[in-house]
Amino acid sequence: MHLPISIDNLLHNSIVESDRLEFKADWNPEAIIHTICAFANDFNNFGGGYIIIGIEEQDGKPILPPKGIDSNKADKIQKDLVRICSFLKPSYTPIISLETYQQKLILVIWVPGGQTRPYAAPATLGKDKEYRYYIRKASSTVLVKNEELKELLQLTATVPFDDRINHHSKLEDLKLPLIQSFLKEVNSELLKESRTKPLADICRQMAIVDGGNEYLKPRNVGLLFFNDEPNQFFPYAQIDVVYFPDNEGGDVIQERIFKGPLDHQLRSALRYIRDSFITERIVKIPGQAEARRFYNYPYEAVEEALVNAVYHRGYDIREPIEVRINRECIRVLSFPGADPSISQKDLEAGRLLTRRYRNRRIGELLKELDFTEGRGTGIPKIRRVLSANGSPEALFITDEARISFYTEIKIHPEFLRKYESETEVLGVHEGVHHGVYEGVYDPLQTDLSPTEIKVLSLLQESPVSLSHILEAFGYKVVTRNIRNALHKLLKLQLISYTIPEKPRSKKQKYKITYQGKNLGIKK
Repeated sequence: MHLPISIDNLLHNSIVESDRLEFKADWNPEAIIHTICAFANDFNNFGGGYIIIGIEEQDGKPILPPKGIDSNKADKIQKDLVRICSFLKPSYTPIISLETYQQKLILVIWVPGGQTRPYAAPATLGKDKEYRYYIRKASSTVLVKNEELKELLQLTATVPFDDRINHHSKLEDLKLPLIQSFLKEVNSELLKESRTKPLADICRQMAIVDGGNEYLKPRNVGLLFFNDEPNQFFPYAQIDVVYFPDNEGGDVIQERIFKGPLDHQLRSALRYIRDSFITERIVKIPGQAEARRFYNYPYEAVEEALVNAVYHRGYDIREPIEVRINRECIRVLSFPGADPSISQKDLEAGRLLTRRYRNRRIGELLKELDFTEGRGTGIPKIRRVLSANGSPEALFITDEARISFYTEIKIHPEFLRKYESETEVLGVHEGVHHGVYEGVYDPLQTDLSPTEIKVLSLLQESPVSLSHILEAFGYKVVTRNIRNALHKLLKLQLISYTIPEKPRSKKQKYKITYQGKNLGIKK
């Protein structure tokens, strides 16, 4: 049985032994049952953890190449593991996988957070078993005491929403092509098995279903990632991007709605924001060889804000994530608000002390897809990226009742002032990967010639080649007015190249930008 994540990725994501990863050089049943109990209790809603037997550690770091386990003892260890897990109360069975890593046999025990916590394990494996509760603290398994014991006992029947069974769905609602696409992206050996094994077996190994064979149902996290239309189970599980060209309160509002599997809608929304609204400016410094380069909104900050919203929103709440964009800022709004343990002062100072996460499985899958690092790093990263770009501080606001949470990223102040001359600025380019063009212009205040308007009308439906543009004008060669029109429209950021890194490519085409569409020119 293989894991839904490769050993390389597992070690890469958690190089140091942490609250989700523990290394064991040899089989030690008593210590291992305590750690399984701790991971199953998932005190901080991290999503459980992994125990790797056959890899030694030093100061929390794995010693490679692995020591490995004796192949003659592998079967006995697995049987012994099943035996000691039967002592857990209530019943709990982890997912076990024998793996070959760097030519050595190792045993990986995946322990997702349990559905029926709290779990207790025997303090010793002798005849007289006295049961105790265990949790993870940093990289250690510890016995629960005092106030933490009260808190653990209160977690009964409080499984995070994303990890709960969805009784209104069926196994067939989990789509194998989406599952296989995920397994391929995270480089999982389970991808090979998915081509021959029953869907139910694959889903069990990924812990995205639960229940007996007679009543096997998807968990909510499975439907959010591996169903084409998760909004049929979770209304408004979507991202709305709303643009206000004339600022909020104006007459013009343009909206794009992104639906589908959670990672797909996140990628699509980020790509749209990057290509339509992220602009770089390059400014000359008198007496200095190097020019200043900065963005209106650094993409990494916007990406982190939206990923945080997807990670921490409540999918049982019928409200979409909303990204509101105007001429001065980008706001990302989600519901509900921050954990009550985080005060507004903590948010303003970037101090995130909570260790309890609303969506433990969503965070786990986003981390495997390299969307997030987890562990409360989102807000500090946004602050760091904005500072490096020279942007104002972001605002992180939650209301007292914790109904909503929003992040506001302000535009770089240089984009709010007009330059005394066009030569003061070397260039502007739209989108992270687009080319640089001379001059700075405001498209909404610029008059266009009939030739420029016709070019824009030709691009309304899809990108077109230069030869197509010439044909529409009745020309066989590039004339001066066509060359000037294209050059001006590129400078105004009303059109852009489809292959910006290769302007002279034979496959090059021109496409209209979001700013170009805002002019309302019809085909």
